[in-house]
Amino acid sequence: MYQLSVAPDQVNQTLQQHILADGFDLTYDMEKSEGAYIYDSKYKRRLLDFFTCFASVPLGYNHPKMVNDENFKKNLLLAAMANPSNSDVYTQQYAEFVATFSKVGIPSYLPHAFFIAGGALAVENAIKVAMDWKVQKNFAKGYKEERGFKVLHFEKAFHGRTGYTLSLTNTLPDKTKWFAKFDWPRVSVPQVKFPLIGDNLAHAIQTEEISIAQIKQAFADFKDDICAIIIEPIQSEGGDNHLREEFLIQLRQLADENEAFLIYDEVQTGVGLTGKFWCHQHFSEKARPDIVAFGKKMQVCGILVGNKVDEIETNVFNVPSRINSTWGGNLVDMVRSSQILQIVAEDNLCDHAGEVGQYLTENLSALAQKHEKMSNVRGRGLLAAFDFPTKEMRNTFIQKGIEHNVMFLGCGSQTIRFRPALCIEKQHIDLGIEVMEKILPSL
Repeated sequence: MYQLSVAPDQVNQTLQQHILADGFDLTYDMEKSEGAYIYDSKYKRRLLDFFTCFASVPLGYNHPKMVNDENFKKNLLLAAMANPSNSDVYTQQYAEFVATFSKVGIPSYLPHAFFIAGGALAVENAIKVAMDWKVQKNFAKGYKEERGFKVLHFEKAFHGRTGYTLSLTNTLPDKTKWFAKFDWPRVSVPQVKFPLIGDNLAHAIQTEEISIAQIKQAFADFKDDICAIIIEPIQSEGGDNHLREEFLIQLRQLADENEAFLIYDEVQTGVGLTGKFWCHQHFSEKARPDIVAFGKKMQVCGILVGNKVDEIETNVFNVPSRINSTWGGNLVDMVRSSQILQIVAEDNLCDHAGEVGQYLTENLSALAQKHEKMSNVRGRGLLAAFDFPTKEMRNTFIQKGIEHNVMFLGCGSQTIRFRPALCIEKQHIDLGIEVMEKILPSL
């Protein structure tokens, strides 16, 4: 019979016998955690959570519409016990997930879907879609050998730690060094500094021009060999780096001019965090992607692909086994995702994230006026951030946050990013700001 024999204060010690257990010094109690608070059974405390397991917890902990729905829990258990191979054996639960996702989160311009477990593998398959398409495009142009494998990407990008994505990710060297990588074109990222006025705006435009020139040169140097441009609408791991819509529109144009896919990696920015279901929906149609990679808050990872892929009849969505996976996203995650998506829609949580996110950014800006250590306050919905002068100060802030029972998250070299649950309330923002008021003078 299954039982928990490891005491809360022995969890880290037990794990360290076999894994690198370098996570938070706490024991997450799945039963006692609630709402915006994670319960630590090691030190018997509640922590206000602006971390949410790296932005993967959409509704906080033990949401009442999850824990009180017996039919949902019944189907969740069925899926967990059976764990069928979704790619071969279809269930009502799988179809229910696809139907719910279609209503809540699949735009009409991205009709094709593929599901898999893991954000990096979502990006991998986005790249495979683009490669398959580009190589066949080149055959149609008269090429006799396979050509069209390169992926143009950006500095400070994080797209995963597997296979193809190792050639794209370039945040911390430890994540990619000494692993085999492709020499694909990498260009500068014209990240915006806020407030976006005066010199900051002029600098943004200047850096965009430099990046666009590099992209044009790459397409010239590797004629017909670049299958895709990939970018995060807001670079998250790399430092919460925002981009202007005007720049993304130019990427769209360059992708079209050079018969390449425009891929948005929305693994972290998707599913309501920015105030829209997809971050790119803040931008005009002129900046729409050909592929979106998703994960984290969706629970299920995968890609949505536009009609451009249909320009090649024998694309990966028409030819069996070109892209595939045994569990195809995992049915347990699909059942959970179905319930989450319904709650997101019923409770208008995208709009809620926009409203509370604006409140968060306004409060951070007000705090920055009083504390010169804080700079470059920025946010889109609940996806908010600010910078410290040094990495050391940032790391000290995170540690002091834990000491005050608040979980903050870092990114880039000196940034604090906020990744709260979609259902967080203004009162939780107030509590977080109150703790920051206590910490900042001591740094």
